[in-house]
Amino acid sequence: MVEISKHDWKLFRERVPQWQEHYMERLTKEYIDLLNSPGNASDHFWELEKRIKQDKKNPGVLIELRRSTAIWDIAIYVGNKVITLDELEGFSEDLIDAVKLILSR
Repeated sequence: MVEISKHDWKLFRERVPQWQEHYMERLTKEYIDLLNSPGNASDHFWELEKRIKQDKKNPGVLIELRRSTAIWDIAIYVGNKVITLDELEGFSEDLIDAVKLILSR
């Protein structure tokens, strides 16, 4: 497995907050759609509570930044649709290839 370069590590740490914010904006829109859907308020409340409990465990919401797991974390972000491969622009080809390899398994 490729070790993350200093450049990629710095870029990863810079981008994670933006990626998380974008992902949480998407979640918030999904929650609004849920709350505005037909049905009982109580059903919406409990479904929203369940979703938030589940979603807050997603690395798109909360992640412990570790250099040793950064490439795996990026692959998880892509696999969970927190980001797309296009959002890896600026990262090294080695990192992008490693992420693609992980996703192909």
